Amino acid sequence: MKMIDMLKLGLRNLGRRKARTALTVMGVVIGTISIVIMISIGIGMNENYTKQVMQLGSLNTITVGKYQDVIDSDGNYVDYKEQQINDALIEQIKALDHVKVVSGVVEGNVQLTARGKYQSNMSLYVMDKSTFEDFDFPPLANGSYNEEVNFKKPTIFVGPNILKYYFYNPKSRNYDQYEVQPTDPVTLTIQNWEYQQDPKKKARKYPVNMYVFDCDENSEYNYNTYMDKSEYERLYHEYLKTLNVKDRKKAEKKMREYNNIKVCVDNVKYIDEVQEKIKELGFYSSSLTQYTKSSQETSKMLQMVLGGVGAVAMLVSAISIANTMVMSIYERTKEIGVMKVLGCYVRDVKRLFLFEAAMIGLIGGIIGIIISYIMSFFINKFGGKLFEAIMSTGSLWGMTGEGAKFSIIPLWLPVAAAGFAMLVGVVSGFAPANKATKISAIEAMRNE
Repeated sequence: MKMIDMLKLGLRNLGRRKARTALTVMGVVIGTISIVIMISIGIGMNENYTKQVMQLGSLNTITVGKYQDVIDSDGNYVDYKEQQINDALIEQIKALDHVKVVSGVVEGNVQLTARGKYQSNMSLYVMDKSTFEDFDFPPLANGSYNEEVNFKKPTIFVGPNILKYYFYNPKSRNYDQYEVQPTDPVTLTIQNWEYQQDPKKKARKYPVNMYVFDCDENSEYNYNTYMDKSEYERLYHEYLKTLNVKDRKKAEKKMREYNNIKVCVDNVKYIDEVQEKIKELGFYSSSLTQYTKSSQETSKMLQMVLGGVGAVAMLVSAISIANTMVMSIYERTKEIGVMKVLGCYVRDVKRLFLFEAAMIGLIGGIIGIIISYIMSFFINKFGGKLFEAIMSTGSLWGMTGEGAKFSIIPLWLPVAAAGFAMLVGVVSGFAPANKATKISAIEAMRNE
């Protein structure tokens, strides 16, 4: 039997009992919707949670802190340890396998002054600028990380919220707030209340170029300020000259001590391995993966549960397909006998019934996928409050916030769902098709 003949005959047979075929297809539709929507919700939860975690920093970054929290294998806080971290440790870590770049981080205190009167006192994080992109720093709204260091006019990198909320006029009665623009003239003064300044010398104000991070509202970079290490060291050595001789050596020593060391691993799957090697060096470290392990396991388990619910619905539709095909065989016994008498091969009879079962699965799968996309749209548009209530706290799963998607259907999911629906149809129709091939042609011709 030619394929085109099988296609015409199979579709005609499905159209004979339209109501029964429609009900069977509806069962597949419900099963497909259940699988696609349930899995898409699991994917949405996982991706939104990962996105939320990445706002706190890069997933392939390890931090070795001066005051380091000790975290167990389950992500629980155990204790903290004070550690002496310096250039010697940086060189040791650089030599480890799978370490891409390493940068020490010095935290300084500075005062920024905009337009000569609006001030902001803040912490300044000092790192090697060449490693910014390796550590997944956000892009810049008004510049590039690749620009050369300008020692005549140093550069600072600031979060947009720093400019928006952190500058005020200390001389005004109400401390008037001012939103700084990237083009405003801004000066930087190094400050440290720990050391005494020589009363005969004043701290110098340095004009700076100001580049602004283009980052999300909840990103850590939205509230931080950074500077290249080589630029800061030059300013710091000039700052040392303004201190009392007694405090100058202590202040100089502090510049050589890092607040923490950031380690970029070439692949996130090697995070645990590199952390273990750092531990063998006698130092504790932390990474975002430590805090996400338990949540990721919970997310995977929830995806399996949601997928299982959809699989049960698909199992019910498989039983419905099998029942439909058995009923079809009983109704078409004489037709089967005629086909055999006219010389149809047994395999053609089997292929015909398998084709009909597969078509029921495919049609139901396609309709279910279309409806799933529609449902996913409405879930993303109106499901925020519902998911926040179900999860008790939306921030835990990253399910809140502007633009959050609660249901994400990647391209592979509808393709897999359609294929699975078709496979369910074929498997469900296999036993009835075998039964059809065993019907005797003579007995079939006698059947009324």
